[in-house]
Amino acid sequence: MTQNETCVKLLDGLPAGQKLFDDLTGTNFYSPGFALGQISAADPDGPTFFNNHYDIVIEYHKVRGHENQLRVVGAVVQPYSKAYHSAEGNIDCLDDGTAPVVLSEDVDRTTDVTFTYSVYWKESPTAWATRWDKYLHVFDPKIHWFSLINSAVVVVFLTITVASVLFRALRKDIARYNRLDQINLDDLSGADGLEDGVQEDSGWKLVHGDVFRTPAHPLLLSVLLGNGAQLFAMTGCTICFALLGFLSPSNRGSLGTIMVFLYTLLSFIGGYVSARTYKAMNGEKWKLNIASTPLLVPGIVFFTFFVLNLFLWANGAAGAVPFTTMIVIVAIWFVISVPLSVAGSWLGFRAKALEPPVRTNQIPRQIPPSTTYLKPIPSMLLVGILPFGAIFVELYFIMSSIWFSKIYYMFGFLFLCYGLMIITCAAVTVLMVYFLLCAENYHWQWRAFLAAGTSAGYIFVNALIYLISKLSLGGLSGTVLYIGYSALLSFLFFILTGSIGFFASWWFVTKIYGSIKID
Repeated sequence: MTQNETCVKLLDGLPAGQKLFDDLTGTNFYSPGFALGQISAADPDGPTFFNNHYDIVIEYHKVRGHENQLRVVGAVVQPYSKAYHSAEGNIDCLDDGTAPVVLSEDVDRTTDVTFTYSVYWKESPTAWATRWDKYLHVFDPKIHWFSLINSAVVVVFLTITVASVLFRALRKDIARYNRLDQINLDDLSGADGLEDGVQEDSGWKLVHGDVFRTPAHPLLLSVLLGNGAQLFAMTGCTICFALLGFLSPSNRGSLGTIMVFLYTLLSFIGGYVSARTYKAMNGEKWKLNIASTPLLVPGIVFFTFFVLNLFLWANGAAGAVPFTTMIVIVAIWFVISVPLSVAGSWLGFRAKALEPPVRTNQIPRQIPPSTTYLKPIPSMLLVGILPFGAIFVELYFIMSSIWFSKIYYMFGFLFLCYGLMIITCAAVTVLMVYFLLCAENYHWQWRAFLAAGTSAGYIFVNALIYLISKLSLGGLSGTVLYIGYSALLSFLFFILTGSIGFFASWWFVTKIYGSIKID
């Protein structure tokens, strides 16, 4: 038993909280849940005391104009550890001088514990509309603001640097390529300057006949991109709803409900994007694409979720998802999500194919050896760390709210961090693709997707470090569940960021090759 282990109960929709004092802000707040144990402040390395007495204070507010109507506006539980010496009913739970309860660490011995509680009703001036304010507490607000400003400044400078480097380099490249083409046309017409016009192309123009060549495994890539576009739209809409106040913490489960609802309705976007991308890649297995888009990624997510839920069922945990709820999720998946995805795919395949600005040669060009930083693994590690850096601090606050019974409601910070992550992911991936094309490597499709998606690997590693340094789950099942859900979220984040990097790179490649003259 540690002081970080808490129990959360509800009273009229409010979590029973423990009144705490924040030294940084100098304010009192209600922490959702109450401690099951405590450690002496005088001896941090000493024994852990077990809380067996609870003072329950129920705060109520009289309705204006209806004095006989009372509303619960607060539920405070103050835990204490008291080792009672009598179990015959002669117990004085108001005695503050009682020694604390120390649990035996010997597995062969048991500790007899008597539980007591006291209930107090207290009138409060807090109105019903503001009863959640005491639970919504910002931890380390200065660090939160500093991290956001720091991330914003870094992203702005990064974007300006990438844009200036690319614009200056591309403007010179395009002007030089078009000038050489004009000189070569004059030479062919018999004008002077034949020797000046004889100059080979260099840089990214050399691979213009291969840059839009169909990548390896186009079906898998298109399916991942379709699901990535669906996740992108779902995440953006969810954050916007939360930012506008539709996802109040008083509505328990509203976040998960709205995410499932939006992901189901936005299946149309996933099918449409997957079909159009696959058609642009000259894919021929269109039936397999239509079937794989709504089944592959959601199937992996559902199977992983089901396996992890088995651990909760085996331990008899109250947080386990009932089997009937799983059946409902499957029904929603096949009755609503799959038809919407199929409809989107059908419209996507019927739409006109996205034509590349240059023709593709029949014979692939040989790719010269790459420098060290442009090889797959180094480039992926370099590109992936920057989007992760844009959301690192916000990720820390989110994980703290999940694992330490804190309510996360700073959706404005989350919205800004989401935007910064998108900009960073697109900028660094585009820069990597430009260097890749200048090195005459035209295999940019999978490289862009994997490099941008590598930020999910950093998130998973961060979750493991958080597990080792901050958490004490106390059992194999808890550890397996934590690692499993962290891996699942990292997988979805991999698809999300990979799709952002790919579509940004695709737009960039189409623009630069559409701006030069090709004979």
